[in-house]
Amino acid sequence: MPDPAVPPTPPVPLAALLAREDLALRQIAGPSDPATVIHWAHTSEMADPYPYLLGGELLLTAGVHIPEAAGSGTYFDDYVSRIVAAGGAALGFGLAPVHDTVPRALVAACDAYELPLLEVPPRTTFSGVARAVWQLMAQARHAELRRVTEAQQSLAAAASRPDPVPSVLRQLAGRVGGRAVLFGPDGAEVAAAGRPVEPAARAALAELAQVVRPSGPGTPNSATHVTAGTHLAAYALGAGHGFVLGVVAAHRDPGDHTIASVAAVLLSLLTGEHQSGSGAARSSALVRVLLGASAEDVAPLLGGGEWVVVHARPDTATAPDAVAASALGAALGSPLVDVARDVVRVLLPAEREPGPQPGWTLGVSAVAGPAEWARADVQAGRALARARATRAELVRYGARPALADLVPEPDAEAHARALLTPLTPALTETLRAWLSLHGSWDRTAVALDVHRNTVRQRIAKCAALLEADLDDPDVRMELWFALRRP
Repeated sequence: MPDPAVPPTPPVPLAALLAREDLALRQIAGPSDPATVIHWAHTSEMADPYPYLLGGELLLTAGVHIPEAAGSGTYFDDYVSRIVAAGGAALGFGLAPVHDTVPRALVAACDAYELPLLEVPPRTTFSGVARAVWQLMAQARHAELRRVTEAQQSLAAAASRPDPVPSVLRQLAGRVGGRAVLFGPDGAEVAAAGRPVEPAARAALAELAQVVRPSGPGTPNSATHVTAGTHLAAYALGAGHGFVLGVVAAHRDPGDHTIASVAAVLLSLLTGEHQSGSGAARSSALVRVLLGASAEDVAPLLGGGEWVVVHARPDTATAPDAVAASALGAALGSPLVDVARDVVRVLLPAEREPGPQPGWTLGVSAVAGPAEWARADVQAGRALARARATRAELVRYGARPALADLVPEPDAEAHARALLTPLTPALTETLRAWLSLHGSWDRTAVALDVHRNTVRQRIAKCAALLEADLDDPDVRMELWFALRRP
C-alpha cells in the first residue's frame, strides 16, 4: 500500500465521521477498527479509480460505473482490490438515484479485502460528507494547536524552575504519555522522567541517539523508529556538544513531534555552552576584564594562544542585527562576536582559518597575541576598508616584515604623532584610505561611504595643513609610515 501524501492537517477517525447524526452514515462491511482514519474525501465514478487516488481517501461513488451484469463476474473484486492497492481508507456508496440498495457482491468484496464500506442515505449529499470531513479536520487541528500551545507554556515554565532539566523532562514525558531521556556526550543517561520502559526499548533508544549525535556532515537532527509497537524518537541538542533527547511512547499523536522539538530547543539552551564550560569561561573572562584584568590574564580562559580579528560588513544596505552576527560567528567558528554599528567584529582563534562568507565582506587582521588585540582590531578595520574598496570578499592584513620593523617602536610612534598632529581623526582616516588605494578618488569614496568630492576636499585640506606635496612619492611614503601606527 503506498504511503498517503498526508496534508498539513490531522486525519479524521472514521468512527468520528460515522458518529455524525446529520450524515446518518452506516458501516455495512469491512473491519470496524477505531484506528482507521481518513485524510480526505474524494468522489469518482471511474471503473478503475486507482490512477486518481493518493491514499488515505474516503472514496465516494453512486455506482454509475457498475455494469448491469457486474454481480455475476469479478467486477466488484477487481474494483475493490484496486482501491485497496491505491491505499484507499474506506468506500462510501450512495443510495439513489442509480441504486436503491448497496450491491451484495460489493459488500462481499469489501469484507474479503477488509475495506470499510459505508452506506450513504439518499438525503446525504457527497458534498455534505466532504464538508463534514473538513469540519472534523479543522476541529482536530484546533485541538492539536491548543494542545501544542499548552505544552509549550508548561515546558517554558518548567525551564524556569530551579531544577530546569528534570522539570522539562517530566513535563515532556507527561505530555506524550511516555518517557523522556537526556543522553550525555558519552551516550550515558544524564537524566530521565516518565514511565519505565522495557530493556529492549531502552537499548533501542540508546542506539537511535547515536544516529543523531554529531559526527560530521549529513548527520540528521532527529530520527524516529518503531520497535515492538513502541515509538522512539531522538533529537540532537545544540551545535556539536553531543547531548541528545530521547522520547519513548506507546503511540505517537499529532503534535508530539512539535512538542518534543520545543523541549529539545529548551534543553539545548540548558545544556549548551554555559553547562559545558566554555560559556562559563567567557563569563568569567568578562568579569575579570571589568574588574581590571588585562587581556593577557583572561586569554587562557577563552582558549587558544594566538588570534585574529575579523571585521565583517553585510553586503546589503541594512545594518547587521544580533541574530545575523551570531550566525556569522557560528560560521567562522567563534562565539566571541560584537556588533558595532554597521560592522561585526569577531575574535577568532588563529587555527580556525576564516574564509569568505556569502553576503558578507570581510577584513582579517594578522595573527596576534592577547597583548596585540587592539592593534589587530585596527588592522582588521583597514583590511575591511580595502576589501570594500576593491570589491573583494575577503582581504587579509599583510603581516610580512616592513620598513616599520627597522625603526624602534617608541621612535616610530613619536614621529607619527609629530607628523600627523595637524590632522583631525576624519582627515587622518581619509588620508590613510586614499594612500592605501593609490590615490583613487572613487575607491576611497566607496571605502569611506562619502562623495568623491568630499574626498578631494579632505585630501586638499590635508596637503594644506601638512604643508606637503602629496604627489611626491617620498612624502607619501613618509606619511604612510606614520599612518600605519595604530
